[in-house]
Amino acid sequence: MPELPEVETTRQGIAPYCEGHRVRHVTVRDGRLRWPVPPELGATISNQTILAVERRAKYLLLRFHHGTVIAHLGMSGSLRVITDQSPPLLHDHVELELETGVRLRYNDPRRFGCWLWTDTPDVHPLLKSLGPEPLEDDFNGHYLKALARGKKTPIKHFIMDNHIVVGVGNIYANEALFKAGIHPRRAAGRISRDRYIALSEAIRETLSAAILMGGTTLRDFVNSDGMPGYFAQSLLVYGRTGQPCRTCGHTLREIRMSQRSTVYCSHCQR
Repeated sequence: MPELPEVETTRQGIAPYCEGHRVRHVTVRDGRLRWPVPPELGATISNQTILAVERRAKYLLLRFHHGTVIAHLGMSGSLRVITDQSPPLLHDHVELELETGVRLRYNDPRRFGCWLWTDTPDVHPLLKSLGPEPLEDDFNGHYLKALARGKKTPIKHFIMDNHIVVGVGNIYANEALFKAGIHPRRAAGRISRDRYIALSEAIRETLSAAILMGGTTLRDFVNSDGMPGYFAQSLLVYGRTGQPCRTCGHTLREIRMSQRSTVYCSHCQR
């Protein structure tokens, strides 16, 4: 599944082509996504100007003066900017044609994403209960420590909870916990404030680096110009089970936590 860096990379890629431009036409080839595409979406945004392309957690927000399109890439979705006459592919389900002739195509083989409309995005059920963004100032070690007090939840599950902080998916949770030297099964309530400060900085550093490098290379992910990300080449633990730790040389171990692969160093992480 595309994680926060992949979604932010997509946002950065499509924003220059969309912001300030009017939607000329909307084509919905197959509206049977995770939630059906509203049949009135085309009429709602046609001849309207996209004011901004923003991101909240893993959701892309296309802002108009009278409301917002909420788009999610789902398990296998991608958004591509089409500047030529390339015909649509099999799974190109939604397409926005702009006044410039540029087309924004949403491709989703598994149809697990969404394209929804809301005139009250701040209280929309998908957005209203989300935690802070990990790259903003209100996310820090003091915040994490306050919420973790007394919790027996494993720290990996704690930082992957979107009510605590958004966008820390499985890959980046593995990487951040390794950088902070914290065992993924350690109880969230038994971690010191100083270690939470280190963890919040590790999360910020990991996500920022992934965004800079275009996201993680996943099987189904391509960014807005059709190219995969390259952060996978810099992964320290995820996907490296059985290989030596790049810090101490010990063999990296893998466990399953909530059916997710969790790779760690038993020597470096406590």
